[in-house]
Amino acid sequence: MSPVFRPRLHHIALTVTDIDASVAWYEEVFGVRYQVDVPHQGGVGKLLADDTRELMIVLHRHDANDGGLFGEISTGLDHVGFLVPSRADLEAWQAHLENKGVVRCEGADKPLTQSPISDENYGSVLVFRDRDNIQLEFFSPPGS
Repeated sequence: MSPVFRPRLHHIALTVTDIDASVAWYEEVFGVRYQVDVPHQGGVGKLLADDTRELMIVLHRHDANDGGLFGEISTGLDHVGFLVPSRADLEAWQAHLENKGVVRCEGADKPLTQSPISDENYGSVLVFRDRDNIQLEFFSPPGS
């Protein structure tokens, strides 16, 4: 029997190297706020959410983390994509990111960088990276 509903994203969970600095960065960029610790074996997670809990991000610190930066060419997470209504919203996010220290460059290939907005036949995309080089994207549908 098939499920009768389509699942939607509940939260994203990311492992970071400096949890306090990352909490501050995600709060500033996404307007989420620290809610509660999520202890786990070998570390702790910090749950961040907006007031409605429609956007939840859990940042994890693991005691065994070697401090290396993220790389999407390894098995595991490639990137996290967020939907925005229009290309104008992408432009607003681009300026917001720049105000938060995420510099514009030809390609988002280092921590705290962002790419130009790319207009493709499937929609428009703004790629950027967090402090640990985790690739994040904002996407708007075509013709929006």
